[in-house]
Amino acid sequence: MIQTLVAALLWALVASLLILRRRRADRSITYAALTIAVAMTLNVDVAYVMVDRLFGAMNLATLLSDALLMTGLFFLGRAAMKAGEYRPRMVRAAVGRPALIIALVGTTTTFFLIDRGTTTTTFMIDLGGQPWAAAYSIFGFTYCGIVLGAMLALAIRQFRIGRGVQRVPASLLVIGSTSGISLSAAVLIMDLAHLTGNLRLMRSVGSAYGSLSLLAFLFLCAGFAGQPVVRNLQDRSRRARTTEMLQRLDPLWHRAVRVRPGLSPARTAGSSDGDPEGHLHREIVEIRDAMFDPRVAFVVTGAEQTLLEQAERHLLGSEAGGAHAPVASARQSPGEEEQT
Repeated sequence: MIQTLVAALLWALVASLLILRRRRADRSITYAALTIAVAMTLNVDVAYVMVDRLFGAMNLATLLSDALLMTGLFFLGRAAMKAGEYRPRMVRAAVGRPALIIALVGTTTTFFLIDRGTTTTTFMIDLGGQPWAAAYSIFGFTYCGIVLGAMLALAIRQFRIGRGVQRVPASLLVIGSTSGISLSAAVLIMDLAHLTGNLRLMRSVGSAYGSLSLLAFLFLCAGFAGQPVVRNLQDRSRRARTTEMLQRLDPLWHRAVRVRPGLSPARTAGSSDGDPEGHLHREIVEIRDAMFDPRVAFVVTGAEQTLLEQAERHLLGSEAGGAHAPVASARQSPGEEEQT
């Protein structure tokens, strides 16, 4: 039941990413989610049995599922790292190709040394007492834990530098990564306990497996799905703020157009719909040109100067941070402008 729910969550993530990130050129997160979704679908008993029969009923579907999971986490970690400038050496090593290759070679080699028998939907419970089966699981989940550890470091960094709603996806990723690391640690303990014959410890730790698995994928899915949602909301808010700035700045810009020769003709109604930030930038530049042109008499009031600086800070993305920036003289000469 839990595996079915996890698979459903991942397919929901794939669908949401296809919708929310359809205009983005980089689809590595979508491809990673798709790979992991296929891997987790193979963990559903009905799907596992059907696929394994195609491979001769030798439990090869287990290797396929785990290899897809590791590959998906690899691409997910790479995408998370590329999303920001914070790329410490340990994170780069964790999500690097050599680490993935070593993990895949290790799991594949140990898998074919296991006495696997015929199809079983409880692979590690049935075969985990074999040293090679324990080694197989340890290779795979150690790699998963390392990649999730790298993602945790990146999510913590994202949370620290984020503001307001930007922190929500990062918080979800922190919880998901922590749950995934705990899941990997639980599996390693179960492997060692099974190998040493401590079945009581194995069952005790195993009772948390389903909950940790659900928490890990639930919060990871929510975190990655939440990133484009937050970005979309911020883009809409910024566009609305830009449009508001244009409307407030229009009277001042029209005054500049009237007094200074050579400025662009008046903007027609609705012409800023395509690129409001481009139009706002043009208006600011032309107002500044009129202010510093010694051939014309163009004086702005203190309120107009404040509005102009707010518009400039908005375009720079530092409106809040620059709220107390000193106000320059409206009649500053061109020579003084170059010196400041």
